[in-house]
Amino acid sequence: MSTNRTHTSAEHFPLVPRMIATSFGVGYLPKAPGTWGALLAVVLWLPLYLWCSDAATVFYVTFAAAVIYCVAGTWASSVAERYWGKDPVVACADETVGMWISLLPLGTVATTPWWEILLAFVLFRLFDIYKPLGIRAMERLPRGYGMMADDILAGIYSIFVLLAVNSFI
Repeated sequence: MSTNRTHTSAEHFPLVPRMIATSFGVGYLPKAPGTWGALLAVVLWLPLYLWCSDAATVFYVTFAAAVIYCVAGTWASSVAERYWGKDPVVACADETVGMWISLLPLGTVATTPWWEILLAFVLFRLFDIYKPLGIRAMERLPRGYGMMADDILAGIYSIFVLLAVNSFI
């Protein structure tokens, strides 16, 4: 009997919450699904950043996407826990939201150097993986709230570091 709940109960998991929880399936990619979820956020954000000439629009659209996907992802992650157990690795909607949050200050500048986008990605993943400064405590919240809250805080900490870096440039 298989103990891998991700694959054994996936066929019973409704499609809509499963697709939201896995960031439209990238959570199923091999190795480091959280990194794939964060990378998806960057890939979806880049066209907005590159093609929108108004920095305020980039900021507000990114903020709206983070809020909307946070609500949907919290719900879908709560559903995912019923099928796959507590904080399943394939559920990476939280990483997508956290990455969008970490990109917020970059959308407010007309020309952000590429290294800052990479820095935002690295900072977010480091905060998400190592969970310092109270991030780990956020995981204790129930259901999808705990799954989402630690990545939101990781994104916020990334913002602070990015703003500090930009104040010295």
